[in-house]
Amino acid sequence: MQPTTILIEDNEQNRYLATFLLEGRGFKVIAAVDGISGIELARTTRADVILLDIQLPRMNGHDVARALRGIPDLNSVPIVAVTSYAMVGDREAVLAAGCNGYIEKPINPETFVDEVLAHIKGVGTA
Repeated sequence: MQPTTILIEDNEQNRYLATFLLEGRGFKVIAAVDGISGIELARTTRADVILLDIQLPRMNGHDVARALRGIPDLNSVPIVAVTSYAMVGDREAVLAAGCNGYIEKPINPETFVDEVLAHIKGVGTA
């Protein structure tokens, strides 16, 4: 089964790298460049995981996570913050906003996909 990922990331280089790594391991990646379009995409796309940058234009990632958690159909979809916010308390803040996990940027290309997979239950890659 090909896992589907919604990637909400405004930085083109970060989107490219994450997409390249995930697609290389059999994921289908659908991207949004800001929080508002990411929420709309999540409403209309069945995803196995949502990867969410925290520093986004138009709506920050904490608010996006809270909005996503307010959509009943998305309650079981893991949301993983992928962020450069690495100060004391940042991890706790993203978890309190509704994220299930936290991956620090810059991402490690050797471990990134396995870190994402750790948040998906019952999904294998091709």
